[in-house]
Amino acid sequence: MTTATLSTSTARAGTSPAGAAFPPVEDVLPHRGTMRLVDEIVACDDEAVAVLASVDPQGWYADAQGAMPAWLGIELMAQAIAAHVGLIAMRAGGRARPGVLLGASRYEAHICAFASGARLRIEAKELLKSEQGHGAYECTIAQDGRCVAQAVVKVFQPTDFHAFIEGSFRS
Repeated sequence: MTTATLSTSTARAGTSPAGAAFPPVEDVLPHRGTMRLVDEIVACDDEAVAVLASVDPQGWYADAQGAMPAWLGIELMAQAIAAHVGLIAMRAGGRARPGVLLGASRYEAHICAFASGARLRIEAKELLKSEQGHGAYECTIAQDGRCVAQAVVKVFQPTDFHAFIEGSFRS
């Protein structure tokens, strides 16, 4: 698996293909408070996104050394995907429908934890997008320029989110 490659026109930090700065991540992601792990969107095109996250040594997830357990990489990847979906919807003049993380295949973490204070670059490249709302993304997390985690993450945006959630409690 390779790192998602973004076109040179979108690779400049914090700019869209038209050169405008990306909106603040809190305007794109539904995550609030300590549940928002992504700090900044740095690149985006029709198929891929790159975001940055910082490991907070005082975060709710921090171990005794202030590190973030590598298993949280799945959530970092999911938030990168949410940023991509949100930006695409905003570009079309709307807002993204709520979505859910279905799971990941082949999640590989090459380290046990992301170091205290580390700046992580999370990239997600769209592999599949269906009319019914299913999607799959090839994701990577890099720390100090080195790939430290990777996975294929599957997501779903139901047409009627409320009905989908209600139905999941009845099953």
